[in-house]
Parts: sequence; C-alpha cells; structure tokens
Amino acid sequence: MHERRFHGDINSLRSLERVARMEVERVVTLSLQDASTVHTILDIGTGSALFAEEFAKRGLQVNGVDANPEMVAIARHFVPSGDFRQSEAEHLPFTDGTFDMAFMGVVLHEADDALQALREAYRVVTQRLMVLEWPYEVQEFGPGLEERIPEERLAALARQAHFRLPTHTRLKNLILYRLEK
Repeated sequence: MHERRFHGDINSLRSLERVARMEVERVVTLSLQDASTVHTILDIGTGSALFAEEFAKRGLQVNGVDANPEMVAIARHFVPSGDFRQSEAEHLPFTDGTFDMAFMGVVLHEADDALQALREAYRVVTQRLMVLEWPYEVQEFGPGLEERIPEERLAALARQAHFRLPTHTRLKNLILYRLEK
C-alpha cells in the first residue's frame, strides 16, 4: 500500500530552490491568518519537516506524521520539540479533536485515498485544515498533470469529508486551500 510514497533524494526536499518554490514563510503566515486560538498543529506527510519547523518557530506545538520512517527521523532532527510518528494520512494515530489545525504540504495528491485522508484530518482537528497543492496545470516542476488534483475535485472531496466549501490563495507555484470545520 501507499504506492505514491516519496522515493527521491531526501536532501532535495530542503534545497534552497524548493524552499523558495514552496514559499514556506508565506504559507505558514497564511495558514495562521485569523487563527489566534491555534496552538497545536498536525503536519500530515511532514517529509523533512520544512513546514513543521516554521510552525514551531511561530510557537506552535508541532506534531507530524509521515508514511516513510526515514522522513520521521529527519523531522525529529529538524524539530526536536515536535512529536513525529510513522503513519499514513488515511489512518492517523490520534483521537478525535486532538489538534487545533492540520496541514498537508503537497501531499494530498500522493495519498492512496484522498477522501479518506481528508476525513481523517477532519476527525483529528477542531478548527481547520490547510492543504498546499500543485495547481492543475502543466509546470516545469512537480508531479505530472495526471497526479494533480483539479480545484473542483478538491472542493468536492472537502465537502464529502464534511469541511465547509474551501477558500484558496493562489501562490507563485502552488495553491493554498483553507478548509474550515
């Protein structure tokens, strides 16, 4: 299971070019906008903890999961104060309402079951889920078009998972969706 797991060079996940392309600081700022009561966050598909590290710098209690045990070890290295566990997005090892907010950074398109991943996020959060994804267009980088999620499809999945209709912000290379409970 989990056939679309990242198998590339882990060091590439923290390259200066990728960090710039991901607009990490801007994404975290937008994720925390109007969120004065957000204190705990779950970074689903944390990878090398690029976003988890920035959330921790902003004073949040950071938790993360990743299907790849190597990524969990790296995340622990970059965010020693965080709690990182091996888990797939479709089966989160937390009780209902454990976190104020969850974050998925370019990971939803990799889920074997995107709807189940959103349902699990809905279950463990009390306020919102932020989803950073590739736009449904051909770009010189990122996954192929066949792996990208069209905005209409993501909105339909969000509704099926019981989130309110998502709003989104178009970034230079990505789209940040805000899904409220």
